[in-house]
Amino acid sequence: MELAAERNGRINIWMEELKSHLFDRLSTVTFTGFTTKEHLSYEEALKQEFYPMPQGTPWGTKWEYGWFLTEIVMPKEAEGKRIFLHPEVGGEMLLWVNGTAAGSRDLKHDGITLTRHAKAGERFFVVAESYAGHGPRLEKGGPCPDFRTAVPEPPEFQVKVGESDYGIWNEDAFQLLMDVFTLYKLSEGLDPKSLRAMKINQGLLEFTFTADFELDRERRNESFRESRKRLAPLLACVNGTTAPEFTIFGQSHLDLAWLWPWEETKRKCARTLSTQIALSDEYEDYKFLLCEPPIMENVKEHYPELYERLLKKVEEGSFIPEGGMYVEPDTNLVSGESLIRQCLYGRKWFREELGKDSVMVWLPDCFGFNGQLPQIMKGCGIRYFATQKMARALKGCDGFPYNNFWWEGIDGTRILTHFYKKNNARLDPLDLITRWEEDRVQQENIDTFMFPFGFGDGGGGATREMAEVAKRVKDLEGAPRTRMESPVNFFQRLEEENSVKEVYKGELYLPWHRGTYTSQARIKKENRLIERKLREAELLNSIACVVENGENRREELEALWKVLLFNQFHDIIPGTSITRVYEDALAALKVTGEKADSLYDEAKSQIARSKENGLLVFNSLSWEREELAEIPVKEGEPLIRSGRLPVSQRIGDKLLIPVKVPSCGYTQLGSEGGGTFESSVISGNECRIYEENGFVILENGFVKVVVDGLGQVRSVLEQDTRTEFVDGIANQLLLYQDINVDYDAWEMSSFYKNVPVELDQMADLTIEETGPLKAVLMVKRKIHQSFMTQRISLSYNSRRVDFATIIDWKETHKLLKVSFPVTIRTEEALEEIQFGYVKRPTHQNRRYDADRFEVCNHRYTAMTEPGRTAALLNDSKYGISTDGNAMELTLLKAPVWPDMYADKGIQEFTYSFYVKSSDFADSGVVREGMQLNSPLTFWGKGTGKKEYFRILADNVILETVKMAEDGETHLILRFYEAIGKHTSCAVTAGFRISQLWETTMEEIAVTKTPLPVKCLGNESEILLNFAPFEIKTLRLIL
Repeated sequence: MELAAERNGRINIWMEELKSHLFDRLSTVTFTGFTTKEHLSYEEALKQEFYPMPQGTPWGTKWEYGWFLTEIVMPKEAEGKRIFLHPEVGGEMLLWVNGTAAGSRDLKHDGITLTRHAKAGERFFVVAESYAGHGPRLEKGGPCPDFRTAVPEPPEFQVKVGESDYGIWNEDAFQLLMDVFTLYKLSEGLDPKSLRAMKINQGLLEFTFTADFELDRERRNESFRESRKRLAPLLACVNGTTAPEFTIFGQSHLDLAWLWPWEETKRKCARTLSTQIALSDEYEDYKFLLCEPPIMENVKEHYPELYERLLKKVEEGSFIPEGGMYVEPDTNLVSGESLIRQCLYGRKWFREELGKDSVMVWLPDCFGFNGQLPQIMKGCGIRYFATQKMARALKGCDGFPYNNFWWEGIDGTRILTHFYKKNNARLDPLDLITRWEEDRVQQENIDTFMFPFGFGDGGGGATREMAEVAKRVKDLEGAPRTRMESPVNFFQRLEEENSVKEVYKGELYLPWHRGTYTSQARIKKENRLIERKLREAELLNSIACVVENGENRREELEALWKVLLFNQFHDIIPGTSITRVYEDALAALKVTGEKADSLYDEAKSQIARSKENGLLVFNSLSWEREELAEIPVKEGEPLIRSGRLPVSQRIGDKLLIPVKVPSCGYTQLGSEGGGTFESSVISGNECRIYEENGFVILENGFVKVVVDGLGQVRSVLEQDTRTEFVDGIANQLLLYQDINVDYDAWEMSSFYKNVPVELDQMADLTIEETGPLKAVLMVKRKIHQSFMTQRISLSYNSRRVDFATIIDWKETHKLLKVSFPVTIRTEEALEEIQFGYVKRPTHQNRRYDADRFEVCNHRYTAMTEPGRTAALLNDSKYGISTDGNAMELTLLKAPVWPDMYADKGIQEFTYSFYVKSSDFADSGVVREGMQLNSPLTFWGKGTGKKEYFRILADNVILETVKMAEDGETHLILRFYEAIGKHTSCAVTAGFRISQLWETTMEEIAVTKTPLPVKCLGNESEILLNFAPFEIKTLRLIL
C-alpha cells in the first residue's frame, strides 16, 4: 500500500521532468534589427537598415519598438518534424514567417511553430516587431509617502537581446504531458475516496513506472507512447446522464487602452489574432470569440493580410463575431444615447463588414450595469447579455443569487442573462469542477454554464495546451461535459428549453470599484461635454437638412460619435488607465468637440439665414425656457441703447439678458414674446445680495440663501411657503484620506469616513455681483494643500443655487465631498441614470443597502417627501452617497496608481442645489438638471423666431433628433418618459409631416401602418403614449 504523499510527489516530479523533454534544440538564432517609435508596416520596416544585435544587446527606451529579422534553414535532422522557435529578443512581439503574420511571443506564449512538417533545406524568413515597454504597469494600492515615486520612469534600456533558438518539438512528450495534466487536474477535483479518483491515481502512478527518462531518445519516446496507451482508458471514461454541461470557447479580453496606450493595443490586436488563427488552423473544432469592431478595424488598416485570414475564419465558423457593441464601454457613466450608439454602430459594423447579426452584448469587465440597459439592448436587436464582473464582486458584500436569469430593467423589459465566473481563465478539469461546485451561486434550476477560456486584458488568448485539454474534456467522467460552441448557442438552448424562470429587477450594482465614478475628472467632464455637443450638432444638422434643405452630415457625425464611443471604453472613462491614455483621449475628444462645433455652426447658418441686425438665442431642449442668456457686450449694447433690451446686467465682457426661448428653437432678442422684458416682469423676483449679522444673504422672489464665513450654506428658505430646506450645514466640504488596499484608482473603501482630514476654518468672501438679474458671492478658501475659488450665484427667475468651482488640486490619496443635509425624511433617494432614475437607500439596514454607500448618478440626485423636494445637481460629477438626510456629492479623488498625476492641477465644475415645495413629479428637477448642463446658446446676428418641436408633458423628454441611418432624408426622433409615469401627450412639430412611423432603436418599423398625424397649417401634431421610463423612437417623413 503506497503512501498518498509519496505517490503524488512522484507524479509531480515526473510531470515536471516531462516538460524538459518537449524541445530538442537544433541551433541558436541571431538577429539583426533596429529600433523606432514609429508604427511601421511590415513592408516599411523591411526598407530600413538592420544592424547586428547579438545576444546581450540592450535596447528599448520608453515607448520604443524593435524590428528584428533572421533566416533559418532547416537541417536534415528536422525532416518531417514539428519545429518550434523561441525568439528571445526582448519584449512582446509579433512574428512574421515568410511574410505571413504567424503568431506572437507574449507573456503566455513563448514562441511559435515554424512548421508542423519540416523539410530539409526549407528556408524561413522570420521578422519580429517587439515592444520594449514604458515602465512598470501598476494597479496596486496602499500608502505612497512623498519620498517615493509612485510610478518610476523606466531605465534607459528596458530589455536586452537574449538567446534565441529553434528545435524539434517532441509531440510524443507533449501529448503525454497533456494526458497526464488532464487526469491529474481531474483527480484534484474529485472526492479522494471515489472509485474514479482511485483509478486515476493508480494510472498516473503507473505512468511514472512506464515513462523512462533515462533511456536514449528513441526508446524514451517509445516509453512515452506506451504510457499514453496505458492512460487512454482513463481518458475514455464518460459521464452518466446527469452531468452538467458547459459551453466553452476561446477568448482574449483585450483592453483597448489601460496600462498601455491604444498605439500598443494596435500591435496587441495583431499578436492576439495571429496566434488564435494559428491555433484554429491546427484545431478544427476550436472556436474563438471576436469582439469590438475597433480591433478589427485596426487590423484591417495595419495588417491587411492578417485581416483577410480573419475573414476566412469567420466564414468557416471558427471565429465567432459577437459582442453587440462598438466597444465594451462603461455603462454607468455614459449617456443613454451613447449606449444606443454603442449597440447601433456595433451591430451595424458586424452586419456590414462580416455579414453577421450580433445578438449578444458581451461586457466581461465593466463595473456594474444600469437599469435601462435591458430596454436599450432589446430596442437595438440584442437578445442576450453576458458578464463575469458581478460574479467577482468584493468578498463580504451581498452575493448575487443567479447565474442564469431574466434581467428586468426599470421599464419592465427583460433580457436573457448569464453570469459566468471568470474571463481570463485557464482550462482544465479542476477549473471546470470548481466552476460548478464552488463558483456557481445558483443552486436550483440550472444544469449548464458558460466557460470562456484564454488569456486576456493584454491579449494573447488561448494556448495550444488549452486546445488540447478541450479535446479531452468533451465528456470526461468526473468533470462537466463541454461543448465547443458560440455563446449564442448556449442562450438559444436556454430559450428553447424555456427553463429559466428566475427574474432579477433593476440595476446590476457592482459592490466594488466605486472610485471609478470619480477618478480622472477631466475625462468625465469632457465626455459629458462632447455628448452634449454631438447631440446639439446632430439636432441642428437634421433640422437644417430635412426642414431647411441643408447638407446631410450623418456620416461625418457618425465618425465623431465613434471617437467618443471609443473613449467610453471601460478602462478609459472610469479613470483607471495610465497617464498617456488620458493625454491621447483628451486630445482626441478636443478635436472631436471642435469638429462638432464646426458642424453645428454650418447647420446654424443654414437655419438662421438672415444676417440683419437682430440677435438670436437658441434653446436645444424640448420645452420653452425663461432664463438668462449670455451675449457679448459689444453685440448687446446697441439693443440696450435702442430700448429694445430694457433689462440687462453686465458681468465682465458679457451681458446677461432675460429671455424666453421656444422649445427646440430660437428667438430674436428684443422681439415680441422673446427677449423683451420690461422691468415690471422681474419685479419681486430680482436678485439681491447683502450682509447681515456676519452672514451673506442671496435672495430673489423664490428663495433666500444664507451663507456663512466659510462659504457654507446655513439656510435655504422658500419665500412663499417659508419652508426651510437645509438641516444643519450645506455646501460643507469634507475631505478624507483615501488609501485603498488595492486597485488605487478603482476603489473607494467602505471605511473612508474613519479618517477625515481637518480643513482650515478660514475663507475670503467677496460680493462680486449685486443683481438685479444675478447675484454672485466669491469664496476663496484653502482645502488642505489645494486652493479653491467658488462663486455662489442666484439668478432672478430660479430656485437653483449654483456653486461654480475652480480648484487647483494638489492632493495625494484624498477624497473630497460636498454635503447637503436637507429637511426631508425619506428612506430612498431618486438618482438619475440613463433615461430615468432609480431609487437607492439612504440607510444601511441590510448588507445590500450598506454595499451601496457610493453610487453613480448623472445630472441629479433628489430627496423627496409629499409636498417637498430637494435636489443636488451637477455638470460633470457622478459619484454620490446618501447618508440619512444628507446628499454627499463626490467632487475629486487623488489616486497615484496607475497614473500618479491623476486629477492634479486645475479642476472646474459646477454643482447646484434646487428646492421646491412639491412632489418630485411636479418639482422640475429633471428639467433643472438638463438646463444646468445645456445652457442657452447665443447665435449672433439674425432675425425671427422658430419652434421646431414642442411636447405637452413635463415628464417626456426629446433626447435625440438625428438623420436616418439608412441614408434616407428622414428625421429620427427619440423620446423618453423621465419619472416613471404612464403618460399620454401631444407633440407638435413646426413643419408638415407626411408620414410617421414608430421604430426600434435601429430605426426598423414596429408596425405595418404609420401613426396618425394631424396637420394644421405649417405645423403637425401627433399623440404619443408612454409607459413608465419608456424610450420611444419615431421616423418622420416630410
